[in-house]
This record gives sequence, C-alpha cells and structure tokens, in this order.
Amino acid sequence: MSKKVVGVIGGRACNGEVEQLAIELGNKLAKVVDVLVSGGLRGVMSAVSQGFKASGGLTIGIIPSYEKNDANPYIDIVIPTGMGLARNVLVIKSADIVVALPGESGTLSEIAYCLQFGIPVISLNSWDIPGVIKVGTIEEAMNEVRKNLGTSRFPASQAGRRVGNKKGDTARGSV
Repeated sequence: MSKKVVGVIGGRACNGEVEQLAIELGNKLAKVVDVLVSGGLRGVMSAVSQGFKASGGLTIGIIPSYEKNDANPYIDIVIPTGMGLARNVLVIKSADIVVALPGESGTLSEIAYCLQFGIPVISLNSWDIPGVIKVGTIEEAMNEVRKNLGTSRFPASQAGRRVGNKKGDTARGSV
C-alpha cells in the first residue's frame, strides 16, 4: 500500500492564532497520515510543517523558486520547481486529501484545483465554497481526514506499515 499524504494549504503570512492552529493540526495529522506536503514556505506552511515534524512525520515542500534555501526549516524534502504559483497544482496533486487553513488568493486557487481534480478538501476556518468540507475544529478536521482516507490512528511503531493488503500480509508503502 502507498503512504497516505495530506496536503495543508494556507496563507504565507498568518497571525499567531492561525500559526498555533497550524502547529497543532500538523502535530495531530502526523499521528494519522504518513507524509505532509505543502508549498514549503512561511506562514501556515512553516507552522504546520513544524507540528508535523515535531511528531515524527516526513515533510515535503514544493516551492515556487529554484532555490532550496527558500524552504522553511521544517521541510525534510525540498522540491524546487521554478514554476512560481503554477507549483500549486503540484502541491494538490501530490496529496490524497487537503486541509485548507486561512489564506488568500493562492489558497483559493489550490482549493479550486482540489475541486477540479476531485481531491477531498477540508476547510478549517478558511474559504466556504460549495463542494468543500467545512469544519470548525481540529478534531472535526481529523475526523474528516480519517473518514475520507479510510484510516484510523495507528501506533508510531506501525507508521508506514499496514496489515492486510490484498494478499493478507504486511506491506510497506513507498513515497
């Protein structure tokens, strides 16, 4: 089985309240999914990566420039695209599910890509758009992630391992 990838999108600038929300969300997501993908820069992207990495998760940043050093310090794997905002489609298409936090037009464009590609998108205090799963708390967001990915919480010792693939034996996913 392949690893479960969550995308988190949101503003490249955020206030302290949204920053704390993103850190807590990242921390909780790391207990449910294998990999976090984001735009890899500052604001929500940095805060969610900080929380995810602090809980032992693997972070990927798909950045708009060619300079790896532009990524925030919590990114494990930097993918420099040189594509500017066009890299938003890569962030979305890399994810199995996306959680949107407060942001502006870049976040809106990523939500639109989710809707166009049929990727479930959860809005946590972000845009309220038909087709988007609107939630008001991190716990509600986590419930939606679990429901949409068909996953339940697994112990850290089992992270990346699933029992019961098609042949009934243990499978190890890959990124």
